This record gives sequence, structure tokens and C-alpha cells, in this order.
Amino acid sequence: IPSNGSLRSPPRSYIYQKRWVKLDTDYLRYFDSDKDTYSKRLIPVSSISRVSSVGDQKFEVVTNNRNFVFRAENDADRNEWIRTLQQIAEERKSKAAARTLMSLATDSATELADKSGFLELRGFKHKLFVVVAGDKVFLYKNAEDYRLGIGITYIEMNVGNVKEVDRRGFDLTTPYRIFSFSADSEQEKEEWVEAMQQSITEALSNSEVAERIWVVEPNRFCADCGSPKPDWASINLCVVICKRCAGEHRGLGPGITKVRSLKMDRKVWTEELIELFQQFGNIMANQFWAANVPPSEAISPTSGSQERRRFLIAKYREGKYRHYHPLFGNQEELDRALCAAVTTSDLAETQALLFCGASVTCDTGDPQCPTPLALAERSGQRLQMEFLLHNKTSGWFGGCHGVGQSSGRLLSALLCCAEFSRRWCTLQDGVLSYYENDRNTVPNGEIRVEEIVCLPLCSCRAWHSCSGPHEGTFEVYTEADRLYLFGLESPDSAREWVKSIAKSFVHPRAEELLALDFERLGRLHYKGGLTLQRAQEGWFALVGSTLHVCSEDGHQQEPLQLRKLQELCEYPCPAGRTPWLGGRMCPPNPALKAASSSGDTLSEQQLTESDVPLLVDRCIDYITQCGMGQGIYRKSGQNSKTTSLLEVLQRDARCVRLKEGEHQVDDVANTLKRFFRDLGDGLFTRRWAPDWLWATALEDEGAKVGKYRQLLAALPPVNRATLKALINHLFRVQCFSGENQMNTHNLAIVFGPTLFQTDGKDYKAGRVVEDLISHYVEIFNVNDQEMKKQQDEITAIMKMREASSSGTQQAGDFICTVYLEEKKTETEQHVKVSATMTAEELTFEILDRRKIVMKEKDYWSCFEVNEREEA
Repeated sequence: IPSNGSLRSPPRSYIYQKRWVKLDTDYLRYFDSDKDTYSKRLIPVSSISRVSSVGDQKFEVVTNNRNFVFRAENDADRNEWIRTLQQIAEERKSKAAARTLMSLATDSATELADKSGFLELRGFKHKLFVVVAGDKVFLYKNAEDYRLGIGITYIEMNVGNVKEVDRRGFDLTTPYRIFSFSADSEQEKEEWVEAMQQSITEALSNSEVAERIWVVEPNRFCADCGSPKPDWASINLCVVICKRCAGEHRGLGPGITKVRSLKMDRKVWTEELIELFQQFGNIMANQFWAANVPPSEAISPTSGSQERRRFLIAKYREGKYRHYHPLFGNQEELDRALCAAVTTSDLAETQALLFCGASVTCDTGDPQCPTPLALAERSGQRLQMEFLLHNKTSGWFGGCHGVGQSSGRLLSALLCCAEFSRRWCTLQDGVLSYYENDRNTVPNGEIRVEEIVCLPLCSCRAWHSCSGPHEGTFEVYTEADRLYLFGLESPDSAREWVKSIAKSFVHPRAEELLALDFERLGRLHYKGGLTLQRAQEGWFALVGSTLHVCSEDGHQQEPLQLRKLQELCEYPCPAGRTPWLGGRMCPPNPALKAASSSGDTLSEQQLTESDVPLLVDRCIDYITQCGMGQGIYRKSGQNSKTTSLLEVLQRDARCVRLKEGEHQVDDVANTLKRFFRDLGDGLFTRRWAPDWLWATALEDEGAKVGKYRQLLAALPPVNRATLKALINHLFRVQCFSGENQMNTHNLAIVFGPTLFQTDGKDYKAGRVVEDLISHYVEIFNVNDQEMKKQQDEITAIMKMREASSSGTQQAGDFICTVYLEEKKTETEQHVKVSATMTAEELTFEILDRRKIVMKEKDYWSCFEVNEREEA
């Protein structure tokens, strides 16, 4: 192979290097030796335009953008290579839709990747362009090579494992090699790790169903855009689709298309459903749905999200391209024809009738078989039954489906959008059944309570934009990833039904949860405590922002205050596991929503353990560390930056890390002041604010302090804790008044109008703040130990500032002695600790110095020890 990979140099300048070359249906790859797993270069077969002989033992592979010259051992080998390459290239050309990721030499090719960008890789001088796509990770020399489709190698993620190593670094480990990557930032690293973990999940999923469905040639390509190896499907439309089209299908709603994974949703894929896809599949579906698609409106694997969405809405929701049944528009004739079709094996006829308006629950006129489903069952038509079952709750049948009224009659709007239809429902012997009316004996459908995983109460208008009288709604999630929506005329009636259903499916060991006024109740797999290696099943109830937990052994654990969590994030759900409170089907994730700030009052914010809003705690901590200098709280920050910072902190303060250099002190100070000025109900509350202002008129200082203490006790707990934290901070600031010119009086001028939300003309507001700072110890009952701790902290800050101003070290840095596992001279390490260094970073630095490699199940902790050697 010529080392420069090009034919622009004269033949005599070629330097050939011996390489082991492999050819498969997708790629031509070459390796250093036949023992290597990962190639030095790969060329997509689909990009090869010509293969020809160029002299003794040599042949040239011409791609769309680059040429490669190979030399075989002899002319016979060369001829065999040429023949095989030409044959495979011709086969690929005849299947234009079957294009792999690397064969797409277009500007929009990057849209096919789950994650792409530049990363440093140990062993390479320059950054590589890395792409995570499906169950593989691809490496390119640069973005241009990616656009051209010429890569270095790809990594099969079914043998991969991803582990974070430091703030920006992570390892992708395989049995054959460790790939050590480094990102530009910690956030970027986390995004890469998450993308690769999802790729591993996809790679480890069960591909048996996919392989069986792909046996049918048309099913090997997406029914909508033609992408190869689609591993998703719409089980009611009987089409196999790619990942990107599946995302747009979900946007159409489950009333039109029910999306499932071929590899992960194993429970859904019964033998009948697999057989249905083998006999029906993409070719029959598209003969109906895509019978009249103009070439200008068709989409391809490279189409963008908006283009896909527009096409799929036209194709499935509007039925713009479908092949209309001759009976279209005649409801009575459509229903009669459907009853006849389901007794035969003509699935195409059933499809055309259903999706042109025939009702799957129409009256057959046969008392023994009142529905088309019953007719198909009597006729032994298993695949007709399967098709009808998956379309029982679709929104194609002349309007929306559903149930209900009140007290004995429960309304079930099954995944439809605008209205509910009435159904008679019963809950008996662990089965929730719904009927056409109270006279019918054969139910339209049944839900077994042991299959239920989650029961959320919800607002009909909030979740589904429904109109009508149904003020109370609830949902039922099942193990098969099905969602049922029920509605009643009042919230109380909905809660009665939910309580009754919950009693039937909640384990006796978790019955205590039924007494709670929960918004969501369900069972989940979880890991916790010292059993992180094994998933347990437990029962969970969400009440406001509190999550109540009952473990599988019946032990009720201490409730989790979600707004007080240090960290909360979503992880991809492993195949076969129940999603987080039904989270996969129910955006936004209810736990994330409950844990976020939900309003503009103090009690609705994310909180610390001491009941102080996390936003306030973050700002105060940063200003204490970095902003005790001149002008604090008097200089104005940039309005746009203040607005932006306040928005992200109010959205999720847990995810925000204020760092010196990235955030200006004046912007943070402005953010804190604006938060209090805009606070709903104010810090002192509308009820008690006038009493605080009135107290300033008391001339006797003792009486005034007593009144302040009385008013402090009357405040809500969160307001009381927040006021103490703020005044404690201002008390510290005035300790540095010699440097920052912010004495007690000046701070009062700034914070009085802010905290009382006045125009600044009433001097009493400033007087309250001045009194609170001056009498901080008495009003807030600060004991000697707490006071000494604060004085020590102030002294430490002053020492660090003195050291900073003298130039002996950077502001906030100090030398710390750290011992590894035991206090011995040989285990001693001296580390420079910055003001922003975390315990995790300190731990990694020590381990790196001692060249200790962390194993997967190792747990390292960092302890701070006082002078008496107490941890």
C-alpha cells in the first residue's frame, strides 16, 4: 500500500508497506498484521467507484474522493482481489439505499451520528474526529475524512466498557486494547461517556428478533428513509424503521404509531408479532402508505429532523400518500368488509380497511362473536388477531376512543388526543376490564394488575391538551410499555379509582404507601446503599417533591427530599428493566421535575440540607471565596449575564458550578440581589414584613432585639434559614470593610430595599438589615462554638488574601499534607489545594502520583482530620 494513500506521486516514489487486508460486505480494511483487531485504515465498499489493474501484481481502488494502490504477492492474487472487489462494489451500487455511516459523503452526514467531535487519544499527536453511531465508535483523522467516508477503524461496543479517569479523561476498554480519550471540558467528557454507555447498551441488546425480521429483504431497510439495518419498529403499522425515524414516529403519538425496539423490548415480540412482520412488513405496508409519494417529497438516510417530521406527518397522520380503499367514506360498508376480511388470511385488505376508517370495535351482528377480533379468533386467523390487537387503541377509527363518567363508570381515553368516548369499566379479581357499554359481556380490553408498573394522577389539560368535562385523569403503565389514559368528571373520582387499583397491585409489604396523598405510585428496579452490584425491586410513591421508598423486604426507608439531593441525573434504562416511574414513556421525567425549582417562592426552590435555597448557597459561597474585595454589592454586573445566570440557577442550581475566571463576582452578586428582589412573597413575607418595619421604631435596644427574635420565629422554616444564612454572609462581608468599604450601614443601604422589595425611599427597610447585622449573635442565637468556627473561617480567608496580595501563592491555594491509607512518612504527600478543588480531584491526584490504577469496584474516600486526629 503506498504510504501516502494517493496516486498523485509518480509510481517510482511509492514506498510499499506490507499490510494484512480484509474485505467484508461493508469495508475494505488493512491492518499491521493478521493478529490485530483494529485497522489502520478502512474504506467503505459503497464509496468504491472503480477497481483496475495498474501493472505487475498491482491494482488501484478508486473511491469518490481518493485513490489507493495495492500490490499483491502475484498476478493471480491480484486478479482475485480485483474480481471480488468489483463484484461487491457492483452489488452495493444496485442497492443504493444500503449505505453505511461512512459511505455518506455529504455535509449532513454528521446528523446520522449519536455523538461526534474531536477528542485527544493517547498515542496520536493530533486530535481525532470521533463518532458514536449505533453500536459502534468510529475514529477518523479529521472531520474532512469523516465527510469523505475514509476512516481509521471502528470499535464494536458489545465488548467495550467506559470508565471515567479524571476531570477530562475517560477510557474505552476492550479485551484487545484500551483507548484513553481526553475531552476539552468536564461537561464534554460526561456527554461522551453517556453516549458511549448508550452505545454499549444498544450493542448488548438482544438481536435475535432483529435477525429474524431482517430475513425478509425489504425489512433490512427503513420503511421511511431507506437506512440499512433498522432496529426499531411501529408494531401497529407493521413497519421496520431506523432510530432517527423512530424518534419522529414518537412525536406523532401512540394513537397513530406505537414504537418499539427490535433489540431491547423483548417482551413485546411474541411469535405471532414476529411472524406478522415477516409476512407483512415494509413492502406490504408501503404498498398502502407510500403508494403515491412524489420523488420531491421522499426522504433519504441523510434527511434532517424537520424534513423527516414533515414527511411522516403527511404519510401516517394525514394519509397523504396512501392507496385509498374503494369503500373509503362509507362507514357501514367499511365495517362490513372488515368483518369479512378478518376471517381470511388477507392482511393487506384488513390494513387498507382499518386505515381508511373501518372500526376495529364495530358490531359484527353476531352475538357469539360481537367484534372483528372475536371473528378472527373463531376463524383461527392468528396474524389477523395480532394485527387487530395492536390497533385496538390507535386513533384511526373515526375519532378517539375512551371511556366514561363517574362513580361506577370509568372513562378510559386510550392514547387519543381531543376527546373521550365512554366505556364501562370493572375492577374484579385483579383485572381491570373495559367494555363498549354496561350491557356487553365481552370486554374491549383488559389490564391485569400484576402487569401494572406505575399509576400517575395527572392533569388532562396539562398532559394531553384535552377538551371536555374530564377534570380528573390518571394513567396506567404496564410492563409491555403500554400507556392507558383514563378520565373522569372530577379529580376526587379519579383518585378513588387510583386508590382502588393501587390496592390491587401494590404488594402487602408496601401498603403503608397507600395512605399517602401520592401523585404517582409504582414499582421500580433500583440500586442503593451497599448493594450497588445488585438491582432490587421496590415500591415508590411521589408526593410533591418527596419520594417515599419501600424496599423489597417491606422496610420503609426514610423519604427522599428530591429538592435537597446533591445530584440527580437520568441514565439510559437497561433492556428489560422497568423505566424510572414509567419515565421512558412519560416526559418530562417526574423525578427530575419534582426535584427542580417549581415557582418563585423560597419553599419551591432546590434546597440544601439546612433549608437554604441552593441558588443562595452557591452565590454566597462563591462571593465569600472570591469576592470580598472593594466594591462588592455596590458595583453592578452586566445585566445580560445576570439574567442568564439567574435563569440557569433557577432551572437547576445543582448543575451549576461557579468558577473563578468563568463567572465575574459582580455578576454573581447582582444575581443574588435580583433573586431576592423578584422573590414571590418576599424574604420577610407579605404577612410579616410590616411588623419588621414597625419594630425599628422601638427605642429600647433590648425590646427591639426581642421583637426581632419573635418575628424570626414566626417566619416559615425556609425563610428563617435563608435569612440567617444571608445575614451571616453580610456579617462576614462587613468584617472586611477596611478593604471593601462595605460596613454595616452601607450593606443595609443596598440590601434593605432589595429584601423588602421597596423603592428605597423608606429608610426603615435599611434599618432592619442594619439591626440584624449588628445584633446577629443575639437575634439568631449563635452559640460560642458556632461563632468561633465563623471567626476561624474569617481569619483563614484573611490569611489567604494576605498571602495572595504578597504574591507568595495564588489566591485561595494552600499546601495540604495528605496521607495514603495510614499516617506514615512513606505515605505522605504534599498537595497544593486550590479554593475550587473537590475531594474527588484531590483523591485522583494522590492516586495518580502513586501510580495506583483504580479498579471497577474500588471505592476511595477522602477524609479531613482535625488537630486531634478525629475524622
